Amino acid sequence: MNSQALSLISAILIGLGATLTTDLWALFLKRAFKIAAPNYCLVGRWLRHMSDGTFRHSNIASAPQKSAECLVGWIAHYIIGITFAIAFVALAGNSWLQHPTLILALTFGVGTVLMPFFIMQPAFGLGFAASKTSNPRQARLRSLMNHTAFGIGLYLFGLLINWLLHVYA
Repeated sequence: MNSQALSLISAILIGLGATLTTDLWALFLKRAFKIAAPNYCLVGRWLRHMSDGTFRHSNIASAPQKSAECLVGWIAHYIIGITFAIAFVALAGNSWLQHPTLILALTFGVGTVLMPFFIMQPAFGLGFAASKTSNPRQARLRSLMNHTAFGIGLYLFGLLINWLLHVYA
């Protein structure tokens, strides 16, 4: 297998793992502190409304429900995580895959919080960086924590993939 294909497969697996890390973090917060997990059904609702030409909502929670929105939202959540990981590996290069570092993965993970701040939250009617929510500071902190967990997941699964490649090479 050529190195580009191996890098792509590695990035996909790292993206799946990093997204799973984010979900496990959300599950921990829900069980330990009764903090609600992100509602990916609303992501699906947003995406499903795009086929009608609606890209921005005054309040996504009040928008009419769409069929399969939860399934679409969860699939999109993982596709976004994989896409971020592919972008990360493309930027970090094969050297990172061979020697994963926490600081680079964490920096990238934290940087991905710009997507919900600039795109998703405004499109959902929540304002730039959740400025229209009842507690913007808390919403921003939760987004930042989730994306930090994603960065940690990039690193952990980078280590795992690196180890597997050495063991099975």
